[in-house]
Amino acid sequence: MMNHLYQYMVNFSMPEELPEAFFELMPYQETIVDRYLSEGKLINYALSLEQGQLWAIFNANSEMEVLEMIIDFPLTEFMRVEVSLLNSYRALEHPAPEFSLN
Repeated sequence: MMNHLYQYMVNFSMPEELPEAFFELMPYQETIVDRYLSEGKLINYALSLEQGQLWAIFNANSEMEVLEMIIDFPLTEFMRVEVSLLNSYRALEHPAPEFSLN
């Protein structure tokens, strides 16, 4: 039987006060994110420290697979996580080049 990949949106909510360990682990988090992006497991990733939110969209066969991947993120231990199966996800595959007036 062939596996079918679904897209899952993960909303990470941060506590109001972030410990120093959170910031120390950010480079390691970025390494995992880069690896998942290059492997096609992660479609996009956005972090807003100002809003205390992190959003990510994963390609996975199940919610359990998503949960297993986010355990690899060292910052997950500091955040509340909500996983949602997406019924539709569209994105611009290759952004149009920006033209310079120079």
